[in-house]
Amino acid sequence: MNKALFLDRDGIINERMIGGYITKPSEFTLIPESLTLFAWAKEHGYLTVIVTNQQGIGKGLMTEQDLSNVHAYMCSLLAEHGFTPDAIEFCSDLASTNSSRRKPAPGMLLDAAQKLDIDFSSSWMIGDSISDAQAGKHAGTKTILVGDYSDIPEADFICAHVRECEKILG
Repeated sequence: MNKALFLDRDGIINERMIGGYITKPSEFTLIPESLTLFAWAKEHGYLTVIVTNQQGIGKGLMTEQDLSNVHAYMCSLLAEHGFTPDAIEFCSDLASTNSSRRKPAPGMLLDAAQKLDIDFSSSWMIGDSISDAQAGKHAGTKTILVGDYSDIPEADFICAHVRECEKILG
């Protein structure tokens, strides 16, 4: 079985757009420190899987093709540094639905695990919202929550910034 580093997209790989949605490549700004996570995963034999809630599609603010264009741009930026995600899972369901794929539910992680033969007990989920930590916990991964949090029982570890995650990963 494989081990994986599950990464939320907005706030971990790219700058989060406060109050809006990234609907086109020109709105996507890579967080340079996220490259250290991909390097760590590659060095330690982890698959990298991006798991991202994208309810902007469900709200009609963007299409799946728009999201595909954003992800193609993201992948081109990562490729410039020698990194390619092993999978990208997204959920376009609205927060108001009872979706098994939308974080905090673990559906996206479960789907990736089935496709890529992933062992959750040796894997990590890194995100910047409580729902990311909850999804990781529901799936059985270790979790790192990035942001201005003090004590979140859903997370195994809390970091103020993405650049601190590598210290926890080891």
